Amino acid sequence: MWTKLREKLNCSVGITAHNEEANMAQILQAVLDQRLHFVDITEIIVVASGCTDRTIEIVQEFMAQEARIQLHIQEKREGKTSAVNIFLAHAKEAICVLESGDTVPHEDAIENMVRMFADPAVGMTGAHKVPVNMPEHIVGYLSHLRLKMEHQLCLDIPRLGELIAFRKVFDRIPPDVAMDEAFVEALIMRRGLQIRYAPDAVVFNMGPETVSDFIKQRRRNHAGHLYLQEKYGYKVSSLEGGRIFKIALDEIWGALRLIWILGVLASIEGYSRLLGWWDYKIHKRTHVVWDIAWTTKEVKRPVDPKGINITSPHAGSRK
Repeated sequence: MWTKLREKLNCSVGITAHNEEANMAQILQAVLDQRLHFVDITEIIVVASGCTDRTIEIVQEFMAQEARIQLHIQEKREGKTSAVNIFLAHAKEAICVLESGDTVPHEDAIENMVRMFADPAVGMTGAHKVPVNMPEHIVGYLSHLRLKMEHQLCLDIPRLGELIAFRKVFDRIPPDVAMDEAFVEALIMRRGLQIRYAPDAVVFNMGPETVSDFIKQRRRNHAGHLYLQEKYGYKVSSLEGGRIFKIALDEIWGALRLIWILGVLASIEGYSRLLGWWDYKIHKRTHVVWDIAWTTKEVKRPVDPKGINITSPHAGSRK
């Protein structure tokens, strides 16, 4: 599809930020380092809202080296929707990319999202959110599990956030809307355009690290979605209880199946060790010349669903 592109697709990138000094340099560098082939980033617009840390200074340092970066300062924090409207007021391109200041895009993320607009039916695309939390404690694991389930939901019906791209077919978002990405979905769909999920456009984010923060985040999101449904009549896919229940059942079945498999593995391993003990302790057999496991002799290379040998040094050639 993308080979049909005759001209590059230009886009404006907007970053909304409130006290993001810990991440601002990283996200700006990640945007500047994007690998682009069919896409051009013509401007990077940072809206700093009520920042009391070094966020503004960091952006200004980058501005001294990169002419595409703009900075717009809100003296007090007025909500993300207000910051998004400032971005929209200054963005000059017909395709806008909007990213939260507490995320980091993969080097191919913007390319993989924006190039989908070569299809004139596409009005909005969204990235695949991947948490950087280590799933070693309960809250980190919950963040991984939630985004894994959200990814499965998006493959069915997109529910986009954190990093989105859309056609600039509107000038602003109502100030009473808390869930800006969901409202953009509604605006795009009402114009007869399609919403597409871009699973190969990865954006990294940090999930909550405490139970209280996890609840706080999920609470505000759900309240915002309910308000959007009641006032504007738009229901995001995450409110589709049937689909969520099906995905949850799949996760439960996967966990039960894993427990059963681990049980079988433990039983076979225990039986094998018992036989090994019998060989060594009773029959004094060390297996220097061992009994061959013949089914291990042919190494079969894995093949992807398209029949491409993915481990061959000549990857891409068909068998």
